[in-house]
Amino acid sequence: MPRKTEEELYRRAKELAEYENVLRAKGMQKIAGVDEAGRGPLAGAVYAAAVILPSNTMILGMDDSKKLTEKKREQLYNEIIEKAETYHICAVNEKRIDEINILNATYEAMNEAVCGLSISPDYVLIDGNREGIISYPRETVIKGDSKCACIAAASILAKVTRDRYIIEMAQLYPEYGFEKHKGYGTKAHCEAILKYGPCPIHRKTFLKKLLGENI
Repeated sequence: MPRKTEEELYRRAKELAEYENVLRAKGMQKIAGVDEAGRGPLAGAVYAAAVILPSNTMILGMDDSKKLTEKKREQLYNEIIEKAETYHICAVNEKRIDEINILNATYEAMNEAVCGLSISPDYVLIDGNREGIISYPRETVIKGDSKCACIAAASILAKVTRDRYIIEMAQLYPEYGFEKHKGYGTKAHCEAILKYGPCPIHRKTFLKKLLGENI
């Protein structure tokens, strides 16, 4: 894929800022974006991040975290942390996921991320089509991580933080290859589970199809 020119990066940054600019024109100044990472994997916590960016903030290259390389996400992570008015990242672990299911665990992580902000938002933009349990004025934005700067920023913070965590877990449990698949249910990962059994960070409710009910 050819590298984007600086003009193209500025144009994209302006596109991402437009959604929030419309809300600011209506009087909502502190706008938080919320996104999650890690709903689908067979192992580890689900992460969520909330971010409030100052108005007119330009972070070139920012986009949906899934569209970016690992190197680019790491670079943007540092810039987002530096430029954000406030941000908060939190996780809900695999035991809690097994206890309340992944959807409710995701809601819990997103709510904790918003509540952990040092500035109370006037409005919250949530990636996807479900509001969860966030109590602030809010709206959902389908594919918001490619439409809104604050959600894109949140998606990058959540994704990078989770990837760093799962790479640490790969050092504790090297037989599963977490550093390669990040806990997702690849063929190699499933084969490792069948060979070695689940490790402490596996989500037991996610393994019933693979291992049966008695796990």
